Amino acid sequence: MAKPRPSLSFFFFFFFFLLFLVLSLATTPAQSFVPSHPKPAPTSFIVSSCRATRYPALCVHCLAAYGRAIQQSDRHLAQAALIVSLARARSAASFVSRLSRARRIKLRELRAVRDCVENMGDSVDRLADSARELGRSDRDAGEDFAWHMSNVETWVSAALTDENTCVDGFAGVMDGGLKVAVRRRVAYVAQVTSNALALVNRFASKHRPVTVAGTP
Repeated sequence: MAKPRPSLSFFFFFFFFLLFLVLSLATTPAQSFVPSHPKPAPTSFIVSSCRATRYPALCVHCLAAYGRAIQQSDRHLAQAALIVSLARARSAASFVSRLSRARRIKLRELRAVRDCVENMGDSVDRLADSARELGRSDRDAGEDFAWHMSNVETWVSAALTDENTCVDGFAGVMDGGLKVAVRRRVAYVAQVTSNALALVNRFASKHRPVTVAGTP
């Protein structure tokens, strides 16, 4: 026995149901399909501390997510700033390293990119050393603390120099997409590192032991 065919009214009902569904999805805002994860509001301590940096708005933007860990601690603030700078430097170093293996790259561009790869590698190493050294300073006081912090300040400053050297290395390269991409990426990292250096200096100056004139 043959199966009964669906009636014409069924096809019309199914067609209008699909049309209604498509129109409903088309008029629904795209944002409603994306889970909302609002960024934590920066604490007043972070905002006030970032005023000591060269790029305060960027400083607040980068450190707002660490507010719960930072609390009111200058040390934790400096540590978070170094961690952020290290993460950005590693990302930029990886980006530039991939470009060095790109095809159809001009010789002058290739030289600038390779120099930048070396500079960014040094920057990553120095920022990593700085973060570890800052952690060691927590266990020491007096002259040992000053020695640790001197190392941190020196290495972060050197990392910033490496990043700026990478950017400057493209001065003789003709304008193009590669030059713009590298300089923009690394210049952003340099700004983050500059802020980290300012916060490290701020922490060191506030907690460095005071020496009294005439004391041995």
